[in-house]
Amino acid sequence: MSHKTATIIYWIGALLTSLWFGASGFFELTKNPLVWEITQQLGYPAHFIYILGVAKVSGVIVLLIPDKLLRLKEWVFAGVFFDILFAFGSKLAVLGLPATVDAVVAFVMVSVTYAMFRKLYPGWHASVSVAR
Repeated sequence: MSHKTATIIYWIGALLTSLWFGASGFFELTKNPLVWEITQQLGYPAHFIYILGVAKVSGVIVLLIPDKLLRLKEWVFAGVFFDILFAFGSKLAVLGLPATVDAVVAFVMVSVTYAMFRKLYPGWHASVSVAR
């Protein structure tokens, strides 16, 4: 796969991920009834929903900054994967298997995006200087 193809796939994935998690974070911060009802039905407390919203919106900002904050982007991807994992588990336990479709779609989308991120920045961590 060429660098150009990987770049295009990465940015499409980053934009879709940003739209998905940015909208979710915005709805959590603005107390959108649909999002709040489902999230509370899954057993999450109100203060956690706000924290999740802040984390998602912050992560989206980091993802959309080109060629910067690469270590932080790794953390954003990790956070998004944990969010998807917990959403899948919570929905499976409380709402049943059919309610997990969005989590599975998000997992595939973010996995492809992360794979392209690693293809575009394969050795960035080796060039980061360590304070001695």
